[in-house]
Amino acid sequence: MSDALKVVFLTERGPRHQQAALAAAPEEVRVAMLHQPARTDLLAELADAAVLVSERAGVVDAEMIAAAPRLRLIQRQGSLVYDIDLAAAQQAGVAVCTRSVTGCVMVAEHMLMQMLALTKRLPVVSRLALAADDWERPSRRTDESVFAYNWTRRTDVGGLYGQTVGIWGFGEIGAELTRRLAAFAPTQVFYAKRQRLPAAAEAELGVVYAEPDAMLPVVDCLCVLLPYSAETDLALNAATFAAMKPGALVVHCGSGSVIDEAALADAVRTGHLGGAALDTYEWEPLRPDNSLVTLGRDPAMNVLLTPHTAASTRGGGGRRGDWTNVRRLIAGEPLVNRVV
Repeated sequence: MSDALKVVFLTERGPRHQQAALAAAPEEVRVAMLHQPARTDLLAELADAAVLVSERAGVVDAEMIAAAPRLRLIQRQGSLVYDIDLAAAQQAGVAVCTRSVTGCVMVAEHMLMQMLALTKRLPVVSRLALAADDWERPSRRTDESVFAYNWTRRTDVGGLYGQTVGIWGFGEIGAELTRRLAAFAPTQVFYAKRQRLPAAAEAELGVVYAEPDAMLPVVDCLCVLLPYSAETDLALNAATFAAMKPGALVVHCGSGSVIDEAALADAVRTGHLGGAALDTYEWEPLRPDNSLVTLGRDPAMNVLLTPHTAASTRGGGGRRGDWTNVRRLIAGEPLVNRVV
């Protein structure tokens, strides 16, 4: 396949994800899958590359573009291009395209659902709606004047409007979540990540940078999207939750093992936090002795647990879409989601 179109695929994801991407690649290409390569190795691989795919893999700068005289396409697996030198690409005649990652969109939707479920107290109010035998008031047929508004007499049901949201761990999922949150008009959306976004990207997304210690005491809902590493292992612990404002919510779709689940359960059980929703866990499937499971069985605790399904799509999804523009390039068809 020496004459096949060469693709340099930059990724920060692990072997399982790399193999899935390679398995979906067109037969007409040869792929150099690079995981955090040394700079010299990367530049050498780019020398004969026609396509550069960047999957959550950082900067694509002018030196990289200059090192690839045969380059025709830079494909970002995601929607953010602030770290791609668009001017250098345009000057070199290289197309730059984005692709919203379906899994990231699904996780953002799931996290929005978690937030709404907790603010609306869905675990308890849905259970109460079914408790027909517990209501003393007679039931009457409704019209525009006859109805039993809030017949459960809840005073703790809220919403996202006017709330302060914090996103800890901000990448593609965080960006997709922020775009969807805008429709609910929160007062402020803070974000924390290792490397701050450029001012233009912050303005485009409507987010404000904050260190975690500054963000925790002011947010009404903390969205955890941290990846797993030695640094983030059980990084959210009892001290983290104690620093949060009373009644705040925690929703988690980041990697497993970044949250001390026993500490989180204690913060909810004692009433310091107003609820928690998780989709990933330190041990999967969930162990029956996990203290969050006990809380989740009591609707009054406002705990919502889902079985690591946030990224799921009807039909199972797949990685074929990663290669849409590569196939179009081979076929001489117009590229989709072109930025320059």
